[in-house]
Amino acid sequence: MNYHNEKSGNGGVITLSNDAEEVGRLTYTIFPEHDRMVISYVLVHRQFEGRGMGKYLIEEALKYARDNNWKVYPHCSYARSVMNRMNDVEDILLHR
Repeated sequence: MNYHNEKSGNGGVITLSNDAEEVGRLTYTIFPEHDRMVISYVLVHRQFEGRGMGKYLIEEALKYARDNNWKVYPHCSYARSVMNRMNDVEDILLHR
């Protein structure tokens, strides 16, 4: 599995691909004046659902946020649900 972070202005898309095709993507927006990343949307293509691929995308976004000392607000309900079950995000998770 390969991740690619395509940054554009104050946002971007993290894609997860296997050797043949895109598995899913996560979109985010950065608010540098507040040291914050907002996860807007997580999509896993139907044929890859149910294998934890969405969580992998969220983990990659969290790594990127930690590397930049940002807090993370999961606007996406799926991302919020996953992050609320994770034990190691208390230091960066924003609850609104």
